[in-house]
Amino acid sequence: MARPVYAVFVAGGSGSRMGGEVPKQFLELRGVPILERSVERFLDAAPDARIVTVLPERHVETWRGICLNRGLSFPQIIVKGGMTRFHSVKNALERVPDGAIVSVHDGVRPLVSEGLIREMIARMEELDGGAAGLIPVVPVVDTLRSVAVGAPAPDRSSLVAVQTPQMFLSEALKEAYRQPYDTAFTDDASVAERAGFAVATVPGERFNIKITTPEDLRLADLLLGA
Repeated sequence: MARPVYAVFVAGGSGSRMGGEVPKQFLELRGVPILERSVERFLDAAPDARIVTVLPERHVETWRGICLNRGLSFPQIIVKGGMTRFHSVKNALERVPDGAIVSVHDGVRPLVSEGLIREMIARMEELDGGAAGLIPVVPVVDTLRSVAVGAPAPDRSSLVAVQTPQMFLSEALKEAYRQPYDTAFTDDASVAERAGFAVATVPGERFNIKITTPEDLRLADLLLGA
């Protein structure tokens, strides 16, 4: 029997790099809040997915108001975030059962395609090689350098940029998040691999951008217009 899919959306940003008072996940992109676009993309690809939305405590009511005003009717579990992304995801995983596929996605990546989501869910149903998770990656195209004096430039041919959603067997990711927090945990894959779980990769998408700055917002607007 296919595993149920739980889609965790991490939306804990403060919007400081946007230079405004509105948290970036609530900014509108062509008239639609960014977080709403991210969730709807996932539901378009996987209508039966259970949605878990992680928000800063002070913005829970803001999101409830947006859902009410915009008539958003999808069922969701709202979870209060923690001090860091690690703690926010850990809080969300308390609402996810064993025996599921859990997807963790940045709430401010609204341009992920339905095709990528469907492909990843399908591959999660038949993971091989002992992997417990799957992450999308894209090649690094820029030349990279270290700011440390005398340090050699990294070989970009051996590097990739990691995106979300990142999907895992829920029992594996829940076990991984029982580890103590470490500043080296920059995403879910790094947490899982530290716990000894193998993580496979799938080609990501160049336009699956994370909206962090005003320039990102303008680029996303142009991409949607295209």
